[in-house]
Amino acid sequence: MTESFDVVVVGAGPTGLACGIETQQRGLKTVLVEKGCVVNSIYHYPTNMTFFTTPELLEIGNIPMTSLNDKPNRTEALKYYRRVAEHFQLEIRQYERVDRIAGGDGAFQVFTTDRLECRHEYQARKIVLATGYYDVPNMLDVPGEELGKVRHYYREAHPYYNHDVAVIGAKNSAAIAALELWWAGARVTLIHRGPGISDSVKYWIKPNIENRIQNGEIRAYFHSRVVEIQPDSIRVATPDGEVSLKNDFVFALIGYRPDLAFLNATGIALEPDTLRPRTNPETLESDRAGVYLAGVIVAGMHTNEIFIENGRLHGRLIAEAIASKLL
Repeated sequence: MTESFDVVVVGAGPTGLACGIETQQRGLKTVLVEKGCVVNSIYHYPTNMTFFTTPELLEIGNIPMTSLNDKPNRTEALKYYRRVAEHFQLEIRQYERVDRIAGGDGAFQVFTTDRLECRHEYQARKIVLATGYYDVPNMLDVPGEELGKVRHYYREAHPYYNHDVAVIGAKNSAAIAALELWWAGARVTLIHRGPGISDSVKYWIKPNIENRIQNGEIRAYFHSRVVEIQPDSIRVATPDGEVSLKNDFVFALIGYRPDLAFLNATGIALEPDTLRPRTNPETLESDRAGVYLAGVIVAGMHTNEIFIENGRLHGRLIAEAIASKLL
């Protein structure tokens, strides 16, 4: 069975929800298709994570967000975005993967597969891609990275008590993970290609992790890289030569990237140097007519330029552009 919509939004993160709200409020029949759960990226954040921003900067749809503290945590954000989706009665197809987008402006065909492996087809006049970047981790590209002990996401520290754990990276995610793992009783080694903890690490975290390293409570290898992961150890190239470290688990927290393969398959042209998709800055319409981009994917590999705080504003811009053509 084929269903018809004015707009299909691919992705139901905060930016995708904002796009769905804005198009729906303009009378456009809209469906959101999400390969995971609603705000899937936030769901996969560390369990005890606190945002680095204030509640009002995470708000969408003019629905106030409340928090017990100055900065909301993951649980509060999940509750808020569920409440927003329910308030606006958004049509969201969760656990449904977009396989292919065919057709052209005004007459797109979106082919999907749901969690039961059932296939669906949607007709759409316009497409909005709000797929984020958190689903595609950067890889170490070393032997052994496929082992089950390797993690590219950090959730919580308790399961790693009394284990030898390596954290790869030195930005916020890596610093927070290293600290929490150490607090939970893991033996933590931090490994990073650069000279030290990144200057971008939040001001209340950076001195904490640096003090733990200075005191020898967390071992650190800088100007170093993992060259092989083995079942019970890792090999690390350091300025003083290669070392072999006892190891039970590896957290490769070296960042994430947009799903460039999906963008290419959708016919989105990318700038060769930055991998930024080519978009009209006034409407965020891509080179493929009728396909609009929202959120962090607009920035290509420069994922530190767009966050929920400014990506959520793309919804109104795109909705106004689409409405001006369809209504």
